[in-house]
Amino acid sequence: MNQIKKHAFEAVSLLTAANGMLKATIIPAINQPDWIVPSSLILDSIEDSRQDVDKAKFYLWQQQPVAVFRLLPTDQLANSVFILEGNSVEQRLALKTKGQSREIEVSISEVQDCELPKKYRTTTQSLINDSDANTTNTNTNTDLDAEVVSEDQLSSYLFQTILINETVYMVPDLDKIVHQLINETQA
Repeated sequence: MNQIKKHAFEAVSLLTAANGMLKATIIPAINQPDWIVPSSLILDSIEDSRQDVDKAKFYLWQQQPVAVFRLLPTDQLANSVFILEGNSVEQRLALKTKGQSREIEVSISEVQDCELPKKYRTTTQSLINDSDANTTNTNTNTDLDAEVVSEDQLSSYLFQTILINETVYMVPDLDKIVHQLINETQA
C-alpha cells in the first residue's frame, strides 16, 4: 500500500471569538504530564470501553478502524478512549488512558512555555545527549523530529510543555504520532 504523506496540522481557528480564549481538554496521562488538546479536536470520549483496546493497534469507532496510542504503561488497563480528529478520516487517533478528562477555557495570556519537569526528563535528556554526541562524532545531521515515536519515550512525541495556573501540561505532536502509526500499519 502507499504510505500516507505527512502534512502539518492546519489549525484554522482553534481560538474562539471570545477575546482570545482557547477551549482545551485535559486528558489524563500516567508517567508524563497530562495532555492538553483543543476541545474541538475531540470527536468522542468513551468510558469503560468494552473493546479489548489494551492489546489492539486499532479501535473500532463508528465502523472505522482508528489507530491507538497509549497514555499509560502497558501493564495498566485503560478505562477511557478519546477519539481525536485528524487531517483526514484515516488520520484520526484513539488515545487510551485511565481517568476522566476535564475541559478548561483559558486565555492565551495565561499559557506560558516551560521546561519539562525533572522527573520526566531522565530519558528525554539522555536521548538529546545521545543525539548531540552522534551529530558531533559522525558529522551527520541527527534530527529529533525524525526519531521514531515510541509510547515509552516521551521525547519522541513531545511538542511543547506549557504551564497554566502553576500546572504543567504536555502538548503532543499529534501529527507525528498519527503519521507513524498509520504508516506502520500499512507496511
